[in-house]
Amino acid sequence: MTDNIVDITYDNAQHYLIDESMNRLVLVDFWADWCAPCKALLPVLQKLVKEYNGAFLVAKVNADQLPDISGQFGIRSLPTVILMKDGQPVGAFQGAQPESAVRKLLEKHLPKPWDLMLEQAQKLMQKGDFAGALPKLRKAYEDSRQRADIAMALAQSQLQLKRFDEAEAVLKAVKLADRDDMYEQLTAQLELAVQAAKTPEIQQLEARLNEDPDNMEIALELAVQFAQEKSYKEALELLITVLETDLQFRDGEARKLFLDTLTTLGKGDPLSVKFQRRFYNLMH
Repeated sequence: MTDNIVDITYDNAQHYLIDESMNRLVLVDFWADWCAPCKALLPVLQKLVKEYNGAFLVAKVNADQLPDISGQFGIRSLPTVILMKDGQPVGAFQGAQPESAVRKLLEKHLPKPWDLMLEQAQKLMQKGDFAGALPKLRKAYEDSRQRADIAMALAQSQLQLKRFDEAEAVLKAVKLADRDDMYEQLTAQLELAVQAAKTPEIQQLEARLNEDPDNMEIALELAVQFAQEKSYKEALELLITVLETDLQFRDGEARKLFLDTLTTLGKGDPLSVKFQRRFYNLMH
């Protein structure tokens, strides 16, 4: 069992069925070894409890081994699932229900999965871990169909990570009706951040590259500056251009910096995925 799925005994029943329901929703699953529908239902509950990441507890009660508890809950058929909240039953169902039906019942009593992800991301952001919050916010943003408050949190995280193009795209997608004071604040921060992002060194190198656009030495030097400033998109654009010209430029230095930057972003990062594909196409 896991922290979110427990086997009930007479010793722990009070704690998990009553006390724990004061903290979070408890799904009490009455089952038995001989019950085939019980075994069909369990994977559904396991999947959902994992998806909701601890928002509720599955408490498994073996009806044959714990008849007194089954009797107290009035169980007459298996499987039966009773939802406990604040020490009281708030819902129930019988039989091996499909995932959609169980999910619908849960949604009456639980926050949406993206609300949980938003809450987790906000805690990370409060600790300054914007990189850790970013993937959670991306998924919450997509799953919630680009809900405005999640969009604001996502844009804030992207701003902190100097992912200005992504932040701009997210803010532009916010509906006019949802453009509140926070939206205006983030938009202003984005404008200032874009202006401040380019150090004098970057500005000088950009000017030199504009004058001599085929100079790969300048392009590599500029990419290094962008990478140091965590402007990864700009760095990768320059590096892939260099690699397209010479895959082993400066004894592989450009290639190493390119791959190191992808590693910094992480495998699942959309920006990393985009440039991984370009690099793969270049190699093949």
